[in-house]
Formats: sequence, C-alpha cells, structure tokens
Amino acid sequence: MPEYRRILLDGAAVETVRDGDDLVAGDGRRVRAEDALHLPPVVPSKVIAVHLNHRSRVDEFRIGLPDTPTYFHKPTSALNGHGGAVVRPEGCKWLNYEGEVAIVIGRTARNIAPADAGEYIAGYTVANDFGLHDFRDTDAGSMLRVKGSDTLCPLGPGLVTDWDFHGKRLRTYVNGEVVQDGSTDEMTWDMHYLVADIARTITLHPGDVLLSGTPANSRPVRPGDVVEVEVEGLGRLTNHVVTGPTAIRSDVGAQPTESEEVLSTALGGDWEFRGIRPPKR
Repeated sequence: MPEYRRILLDGAAVETVRDGDDLVAGDGRRVRAEDALHLPPVVPSKVIAVHLNHRSRVDEFRIGLPDTPTYFHKPTSALNGHGGAVVRPEGCKWLNYEGEVAIVIGRTARNIAPADAGEYIAGYTVANDFGLHDFRDTDAGSMLRVKGSDTLCPLGPGLVTDWDFHGKRLRTYVNGEVVQDGSTDEMTWDMHYLVADIARTITLHPGDVLLSGTPANSRPVRPGDVVEVEVEGLGRLTNHVVTGPTAIRSDVGAQPTESEEVLSTALGGDWEFRGIRPPKR
C-alpha cells in the first residue's frame, strides 16, 4: 500500500513517498524515515471527531449510545506530527491519550450516500486525540479547550491509501506498555457512515480529517511519557509529553478544575456517586 509523508527537508515542507526505510522526495532526494522531521501528513481545513463509537468505550462508561453519532471540532492549530512534543500546560494534570484512526478526504464531498463515501476518501492515518480534561467544566460541552489546545492532534506518520479498514487492530502504548487494545470492528458507525453523515450539512474538502473514535482505557499521561498509537497497516505514531513553558494565566478566563466530571472522564467513568469505586487520584 502506498504511503505518503510530509517532512521538513532543507527548511521546507516536502511531500515524500516511503520506499522501505527511506523517504523519497519528488526531486529524488532521500532521507532515512527515522531521521526525518515529520509534519502532519495532510493540511486540513478542518478536523472533526466523533464523540463515542467503539463499543468497549461505551461499555467502560456504562452508558448508551445515541441513535446517531455526535461530533466535536479540533482547530487546525492543534495539529502535531509524528515525533512531536505534546504539551501539558503547567498547572494541568489530566491529559489523556486516545488512539484512533483518522479518515482523510480526497475529493470534495457534499450530500453523498454512505455506499459512495469510499470514493471520496484519499486514505487513512493514525491519530492520537489527546484531551486536556482539566478544562472539561467550561465551553458548554463543546470541549474546545479540552480537545483543541495546541499540539493535541498528532497525526501520522504517513497517509496510507488503498487500506481496508475492516478488522484492523488498534493499540496504544505508554512507555512501551499496551494501554489500549481494540479493533475497527468494534466501531458502531464505520468510516463511510461518518463521512456521509458529516457531508450532509458540512462540505468536506480534500485534506480534511475525521477522527473515528477510541477504544476503552483512555487514561492520563504525564511529562516524560512516550505515547505510541499503532494501527495495523497504517504504522505507529509516536509522541512524547512535555510540560508547557508557562502556567495557565490566572488573571483571565476559566481555570483548570478537578471536579467529579473531570476526574470521572479522565479515569474512565469511575464516578463516586455511581457507587462503582472512587476515582483513583
């Protein structure tokens, strides 16, 4: 399956094709993939993500799914690449990983049938839909700062075409240990459904990204942790967590919190008042 990567080469963003362990630019320049400075593999006009889709995640939270998907938006300023640093701002504690498959649009899509949606998909890449749950009590449920803060949307390492999304294993690792282990077959709504659903009212342009949901066991990470998401046939996306250079300003806006909502979401639905068990603080 062809794989395309965007890298920074001689100070410029360059599109390359993977050839074994090398990345080859259109002018013939070659660089070892492990030595390349990766950029997000696409430049989207928007990034849209589904809230809940994997059955294991729904079971973990002991809730029911709505009849149809619901979505949120991650601004493009949150984009990050393979090997990039994910920032947990100073004063925040509840930064969670969420390993996912990202759908990349290849043709302008508007008002299309699910059966035809595959014709509008350029390919797929690996994503980590990080969430900064310290801000879960603000933004009226939009999760703008939870999901949209800088660096919280790593994609990569490359865009893979001709990939069949059925029956593919998805695993997330923290410091080499498996922390999420799921499959695309546990998704309630598949890739084609998600594209067609959004395209009913929102025009999708080439390069746009849809995040398709995460399996159970999203948990907090801390500065110094290395987080990897591996999807069968798409590769492994690696990022490391760092502390932000400055604290969240306290003289303006909502501040980080540790409410029951924050703790229960960050720790997988361990709500004290549900009587299951107390949050692990």
